[in-house]
Order: sequence, then C-alpha cells, then structure tokens
Amino acid sequence: MALSDVFLTPLGLAALLLAVPIVVLYLVRPDPRKVKLPTFRFLAEDRREDASNPLFERLQRSVLLLLQLLAVLLFATALATPYVPVSESSTVEETVLVVDASASMGVQSDGTTRFARAVDAAREEVTGTTSVVVADGQSTVALRRGDPGEARTTVTDLSVTESPGDLRSAISTATAVAGSDARIVVASDFADDGPWRDAVRVARSRGLTVDLRQFAAGGDDNVGVVGRSFSGAEVTVSVKNYGDSEATRTVSLGGERRSVTLSGGDVRSVTLPVPAGGGELELSPGDSFPADDTSYVAAPDDASVDVLVLTNDENTYLTTALSVVDAVKLTVDNPPTTVEGDYDVIVYSNVEGDRLLAGNIEAGRALLADGGGVAIQAQESMPGTYGDLLLVNPDGVRSNPTLDRPADDTLTRGIGFPPPEAYVNGTLRDGRALVSTTEGTPILATARRGEGRLLYYGYIEQRSAFKYDYQYPVFWKRAVYHLAGRPPLSQLNAETGGRLQFGGETTVETPDGAVTASSVRLDDAGFYRADGTRYSASLLSESESAVVADDIESSEEGGVVAREESRTVPKPLTHWAALAALVGVLGEVAYLRRRGDL
Repeated sequence: MALSDVFLTPLGLAALLLAVPIVVLYLVRPDPRKVKLPTFRFLAEDRREDASNPLFERLQRSVLLLLQLLAVLLFATALATPYVPVSESSTVEETVLVVDASASMGVQSDGTTRFARAVDAAREEVTGTTSVVVADGQSTVALRRGDPGEARTTVTDLSVTESPGDLRSAISTATAVAGSDARIVVASDFADDGPWRDAVRVARSRGLTVDLRQFAAGGDDNVGVVGRSFSGAEVTVSVKNYGDSEATRTVSLGGERRSVTLSGGDVRSVTLPVPAGGGELELSPGDSFPADDTSYVAAPDDASVDVLVLTNDENTYLTTALSVVDAVKLTVDNPPTTVEGDYDVIVYSNVEGDRLLAGNIEAGRALLADGGGVAIQAQESMPGTYGDLLLVNPDGVRSNPTLDRPADDTLTRGIGFPPPEAYVNGTLRDGRALVSTTEGTPILATARRGEGRLLYYGYIEQRSAFKYDYQYPVFWKRAVYHLAGRPPLSQLNAETGGRLQFGGETTVETPDGAVTASSVRLDDAGFYRADGTRYSASLLSESESAVVADDIESSEEGGVVAREESRTVPKPLTHWAALAALVGVLGEVAYLRRRGDL
C-alpha cells in the first residue's frame, strides 16, 4: 500500500530520522562503574534470593528509550497528516440550495405539490453556512451565506410562481455564489430537459459537489392553454393535450363556450369573442396542473373605437386604413356640419378653412377634455382656425427633406417613414416630435392635453409615397388606439415571466398586492391595474406545460450524475496524532519523575 493512501503529506515521516541520534546516544553512553562496599556485603548476600531477573532489568533500563522513540514516531505521524476516507457530504460546511419555483412545480399529486415537497427537502439540507437561489424568471439570490435559522426561514417563505423558470441560469448563479468547498443541492422537477445539464457540468468542473433532488410526481393528465393571439375583438387560444389518452375540454370566456376533443399530443385552436372588460378564459374540467387551465384576458370596457373624420376632400387612403381596423366604427362628415354623437377620436383631414366651423374646433377641445384624441393631417393650405389643436407653427411648404432617425415610441417602432416630396415647414409648439427633418421641422408629433391626446401628421398626402406603403394602415391602427387611450388587446395581455414598463414611478395593483415602481415583474398570473388601465398575465409556455419529466437517473445524458453524488474525501487525523504525541511526552516526563531524575 502506498504511503499516499494513508498520509496526505508523507514527507512528514522524515521526522523519524530524529530517532537515530537518540539511539546512538543510548548506545554510546558509558556503563555505570561498580564500587564494592564491604559494609553492605552481608545485606546483599542475605537478599540474594530477591535478585531481579537480568532481562527484566535491561528492559527496565530501556523504558525511557522506548518512550522517546514513541514520541518521535507520533510526532512524525502528525507531520505526515494521516487521514481516513469519508463521504464528502459528512464534511461539507457550506451549501447552496437551488429551489425551482417555476410554474411546473405547482403540479399537484396526493394532496400536495411538487414545490411543497421540494421546500421540505431543501430545509433538511441546510448546513452551517447556506445560500438560497430561486429558479424563477430571473434566478433570484434569496439568501447569501446565511446561518441555519436564516436559511430555513428563507426557504419556508418561498412560493411557487406561475411563470417559466430558467434552471440553467439558477445553477450558474449558485456556482458563482458557492465557495471553493461548497455543495450545491438542486431541488426541481427537471421538467425542462435542456441546458441545465451544461450548468451542472460546469459546476462540477470547478470541483463542486452537485446533488440533484427530483420531485416530478403527477401531471400525466395535463391539458392546457399554450398559446394565444388577438384579432380585433376576438381571442384565439391553442389548447394542447400532454397526456396519452383522448381528452375533452370545454373552453369558456364570458358567456361563450366551445367544446374541443384532443387525442394524445394533439393541439387545437379555439376562437372566442372578447367581452367588454375581458374575463377569465377557462378549461374545464381542470387537472393536476391548474396554472395553464386559466388564461386571463384584459379588455377595455368599450371594445369599439368611434372615429370621426372631418374632411372636404376625402382621403380614401386614410379612410380605408381606418375602416379595416376591426374595432373602429368610422364616420366621415363634411364641414360645415354640426358634430353630433360621442366619438373617441376626431381626425381633421383636407379641411377648407372657410368651411370649418368654430363648433367643429370646440368639438375637438371637448373631446380632449373627456380623455379622447384629436389628429390633424397636414395640407398645403393649413386652416388658421385650428388654434391650440395644432402642434406646429406652419411657415409655408418646402420640398425634398431628409429625415432624422425616428424616436423610439410605440407609434413609430418598426415602421420605416420615407421622406415626403413636400411638407409643411414649421416649429413645434408643444409635445414631442417623433419624426423630424434634419432641419428640425416635425413630420410626426404627439402631445398630452389634460387627459386627452393630440397627434400631428405632417405628410401632405397628395405629395407623399407613404400612403402606398404596407405599413401605412399599421401606423393608423396604432394612432387610433393611442388617441383613444385604448391599447390593442395584444398590448394589454402579456405572458408571465415578462415585465410591465412605465415611464416613471407608478402604483400598480397586482394579484399579490399594490406596488409602486417603474416596472413590475409578471410572476403571477392574473390581472394588473395601473393608471386606470387593466392588464393581464397568463402562463403561455409549451415547455413549461410539459410537466411530465423523465427520471433523470434513468435518462442520464452526457455524464451528468443523476441524483446524488457519492464521493469520498480525506478526513485528516492530525489532531489525534498530535494529541497522542503529547501523551507520549507527558508519559516520558512522568517516568523520569518516578525514577527520581526530575
């Protein structure tokens, strides 16, 4: 057997060489000189029968040598660091817990969830120093190097989200948090059979122990909503059967119901009208994974957008672009006329100034006061009666401009605005220019007026090619929704795992309570309300709804140890060897004292 199998530093045994001078000194020391004392001869002869055995006397004289050699041996052994192999888990002092809180951990079986089982197991893995990483949408470090009490409290307070998780990112975060001798324990269903394995390999390449604890019971009967799209005032959802046997579900929203039957692995689409104010789209009956049985749909209380175009020379490109928007109810009228009825948006286009009544302008101002929107389209002869409804000071017509890069805004994003052949020159009175010439003249500008919204459209339609662009109706659809203060349904309804962004600090009512922030994470499915607008978030993830997970031990890939690593590490016994050496020295001192040398 090699010395390295017993000692971590075999070189320490070189201290045994100290025994050589001790033995040499013992061998070369002079024998005691015998002196005859006649006075005591009679005592010696009287007690010859009590004479000691010579062998025992030699051994007795050698006890001190043996004690000294034993002390040297124990001292050399301590320097060589003896050890015994033990399981690494019995020596670990630092643990990093990775707890999967993604939606799939909400699968129910036997009266509890995967997440509840994972939390119970994680509490049992707490050691002297423990960090906690949560595999949610952004791999949160819930605790960094806390004591056992803090770690157990942190784990107990965790809750499962209804959003997709990123287990790979969470394990990578745990690797960054872990110390050199730490152990990483991952509690997950491992339903995402993907790149988390790479993160495990990286952690182990650093010499870290990574134990995988799988909680994957239930989920065999899952049928869920995995996709959603909006068209006008309708929503189309994709329903997938993840089970092996045929399943029938009723899809309901508001008062509408549809029945759909799916074979194992099938995906079907169902289209339903969106009621005013929205509602909860539900699959019934439910199953063991409730998170994808409900899709939340947010919608304005009034689904339609009433638009009035005031014009004396109808721009058919404009009216056609508006009429193809499903939610728009379009009215075209010619001044001089009295504006009657309630409208959400008024567009002034190609209006003759001498025919535009004061009442027509007041109708626009009244609409702004009520929270509606007004748009003014540029023309070569701009009426002077627009007053404060016009966002630019017109100063004649110029031609062939060069345009700056558009500002980043929901109205302009993804749209290419070509330079017009001619445009109305001028300066901005109010608001924000979204598209401008290089000389600073606004081509497209917006402003808020109280609760209302204003839009200046600076293209002179007869002298612009933008009306032929396929993005022209896209722009006007966005503009109408913006002016009416009604984002399209696709903007009101998001997927869990994303964020709601606001221009500044905003109070948002979430499913978990009110928060004030400039952006809010959509961890929970449900409705969110901010600035009078209701939004929704729903789990819409095919990968997250695929809750049935293979046993990671039986489906081992690429050398990833499936469940719990079993490794042995050396446990040094130096302190025990040093203690034995000390006992040997103390024994030598005691012997010298008993013999009378001390």
